[in-house]
Amino acid sequence: MNNGEFFLPFIPISLFVCITYAVKAIVDARVRKQLVSANVSQDLVRSIIEGDEIRRRHASLRWGVIFVALAIGFFAIEAFPRDEFSPAVIAVLLGATGLGNLAYYAMSRKLKT
Repeated sequence: MNNGEFFLPFIPISLFVCITYAVKAIVDARVRKQLVSANVSQDLVRSIIEGDEIRRRHASLRWGVIFVALAIGFFAIEAFPRDEFSPAVIAVLLGATGLGNLAYYAMSRKLKT
């Protein structure tokens, strides 16, 4: 199997993810437009938009922390080379993901106070 055949199954998956994200973005934009045009109080609209902004920022922080933790996990796997794939490799990656989530939780608690 050459490199091109390896990535073939990921094409429909990535296409589905892109379409889903595009639909979500369109629906969010329409909901915001309807809120603005429905004569809702400006304070309510502002609080909804600020809440969305904070949620987006926290999502970026969460994924950033998780990816850094996974990178450290991959580095740990490469630092101690193994000849075969084993459950220890999966355990290191799952542990790194868990530590990334815990680090995000600690960071988000500090940001709220």
